[in-house]
Amino acid sequence: MDATGAVLIENDRIAAIGPGIAIPEDAETVDCTGRTITPGLVDARVFVGEPGAEHRETIASASAAAAAGGVTSLIMMPDTSPVIDDVALVEFVLRTAREQSMVRIYPSAALTKGLDGRELTEFGLLKKAGAVVLTNGRRMVSNALVMRRAMTYARDFDLVVALETQDEDLAADGVMNEGLFASWLGLPGIPREAEIIMLERDLRVAGLTGARYHAAKISTPDSIEAIRQARRRGAKITCAVSINHLSLNENDIGEYRTFFKLSPPLRDEDDRRAMVQALADGDIDIIVSSHDPQDVDTKRLPFSDAAEGAVGLETLLPAALRLHHNGDVPLTRLIDALSTRPAQIFGLPGGSLEPGRKADIAVIDLDAPWVLAKDDLRSRSKNTPFEDARFQGRVTATMVSGKFIFRG
Repeated sequence: MDATGAVLIENDRIAAIGPGIAIPEDAETVDCTGRTITPGLVDARVFVGEPGAEHRETIASASAAAAAGGVTSLIMMPDTSPVIDDVALVEFVLRTAREQSMVRIYPSAALTKGLDGRELTEFGLLKKAGAVVLTNGRRMVSNALVMRRAMTYARDFDLVVALETQDEDLAADGVMNEGLFASWLGLPGIPREAEIIMLERDLRVAGLTGARYHAAKISTPDSIEAIRQARRRGAKITCAVSINHLSLNENDIGEYRTFFKLSPPLRDEDDRRAMVQALADGDIDIIVSSHDPQDVDTKRLPFSDAAEGAVGLETLLPAALRLHHNGDVPLTRLIDALSTRPAQIFGLPGGSLEPGRKADIAVIDLDAPWVLAKDDLRSRSKNTPFEDARFQGRVTATMVSGKFIFRG
């Protein structure tokens, strides 16, 4: 509903929404004049260090960062130590989240044991334990037969398979987008074909098996065209783009700035513009933060040696609002991609202000100007590509189940 009005919450659920609703006399009122109320954001790709790398991020610190960014639900990737590839680890994440998290945390499960791309995990048991998606995290599955078996097995359990789309062999030792700028910097490049070839293979296997396939992060217009064709053939395909690939391009790397070393690599400006247009058109389903905390030991290194990844939970919405303010993407499409659509794809309860739903809400000041200071980030790691960035629009309050968990 795009209207001026109010939201009435009773207990932990939305009771009514819109203009002219009856407000009980004994109700507690929160004045949101000039603010925009949206469903809480649903971030479908978040890496957390716990267990195994708590110095980078814990479930509690990721929760605090999410709350400050208006994210009320997130899907946690299985790239931990040990890997989330059995029931005990799924239960550990859920138990720790219940005890320490302010937001809803849903574990994903590893598609293959140890993320090694060879032996499948127990999909049915993992789903029963609470896993909401199958993924190999940062790693690909290079064996097409393993991929076919995995998708067939996942189809029978009605689980989404979400995968990175980068051929590890073709990417080789590349560290940034292949092209003229990489040559100027003297850095080995990663061709766009490393993404497209692996994506096209997965799309064909998804069509063959009838599985629900989700391309975890795409970055090139050729990938969009491949997805369009797969959908025309009847394959059950969804896809995501990270907020970094909508907001930044390869020129931002500048003089070897390692906070801009990402996977897939930042592409050129034409590719970025193509991603923005595909989002506006609805060809790209959702936006993810791809929140990937790294510490100084892995980032303060020569560019070729530095780890890939950037934190993004707290900058997901402000960076996305740039697309609204410059007229590239309507606000309703942004909220759909940040909240409603990811909840639908992965079967999560958020993403809507419909009466009867859980009251997971973000209150946003669309016009508030501010500058990001990395030391103000609630994440344990500070590897943000938006350090000192000027934003317009930020979350002023976040609510989960009718209770405020953040008030700025």
